[in-house]
Amino acid sequence: MTLRPHQNGCCLRTQSRVKRRRHPVKPATAGTLPAGSRLAQYDLAESLNMSITPLREAIRRLSSEGLVTVETHRDVRVSVMNSNEARQLFEVRLSLDPTAAELAAQRRTDDDIATMQAAVDKLLPVTRQWGEEALTAHRAFHQALYRASHNDVLIRLLDDLWDKSDRYRRLGLELPPGDEPRTRDLEEHHQLVSLIVDGRAAEAAQLMRGHITHSLTATAISALEDREGTRVT
Repeated sequence: MTLRPHQNGCCLRTQSRVKRRRHPVKPATAGTLPAGSRLAQYDLAESLNMSITPLREAIRRLSSEGLVTVETHRDVRVSVMNSNEARQLFEVRLSLDPTAAELAAQRRTDDDIATMQAAVDKLLPVTRQWGEEALTAHRAFHQALYRASHNDVLIRLLDDLWDKSDRYRRLGLELPPGDEPRTRDLEEHHQLVSLIVDGRAAEAAQLMRGHITHSLTATAISALEDREGTRVT
């Protein structure tokens, strides 16, 4: 099941996390779900051609991650995005991703290097022109990188962090910063692979920190703060 957002809606991308947790939900439909929209569970189960029990399990997982809220009559609402959550996710990623890059440079295997190089070759500039295709390739690259850390706890944390950050990343994609920052991001991915392959751990961590600082999530935080009137000038 893949439920896709529009503007400040919520991205409920259960397909990847369901595969990871061996849950029986299968990708069957896509839709536009603005934040706050209501989903009737039985209608959703019917549209996905599945029983209500596995659907409720998927919803419980999404609720535990803050992506949806379950109402008393069992309907579900897409959670509203806010700058506070976005900033918290950003702060954690700013801590974990550089650590993953540093460990990857110290622990990468030949298979890890091959996987990272294959992933970086598939990257596209993360702009509105390339949209979902670029975002999917972008996530696959970062997964290949942090899995090379060979730290299972860190990998699980980053998997969940990326799940929760996806909707903010897509909001950032809709904003108009221009293509130059996203082209710079693409070049930084290639630089990260070179540093990790060469075993230059401290430099890889430093570059990753700067990379996250200028990420789509950071762009989304500023936009949300402007909307909420909470931005400090």
